[in-house]
Amino acid sequence: MGLAVLVILAAPLILYSLAPSGPLRTGDTIFSQGQQQVRVVAPGTTVGPQARETCLLDPNTPLIILELRDEREEGEILATVQGNPVSEWPFCPPHTQVCVNTQQIVQKPDPLDAPKRGLSWIVGK
Repeated sequence: MGLAVLVILAAPLILYSLAPSGPLRTGDTIFSQGQQQVRVVAPGTTVGPQARETCLLDPNTPLIILELRDEREEGEILATVQGNPVSEWPFCPPHTQVCVNTQQIVQKPDPLDAPKRGLSWIVGK
């Protein structure tokens, strides 16, 4: 019985992680791959105490695609930051428009990232 429960709980996680990613489209939600330094699009945008040209995205920060600037594989994407309610410099505040490359993002977050961070926090204490 315990094995059946484990299979039922693990099946969606396995299927989600194996599902292929589709093409990027305007309005899709994407996630930063690790901590990334990105360029702020609007010149003079205030990030923290002064105007900055770049800011940092935390790992798995959700972004919404506003515009695909280049259809090539290494193309730039204009996106707006959705997560990270803390607007401390050097991190990107919510609703900031940033320019990211396709190498800096993933279409779906790592499903095992939250348990990894939880375990590292417990072990670190």
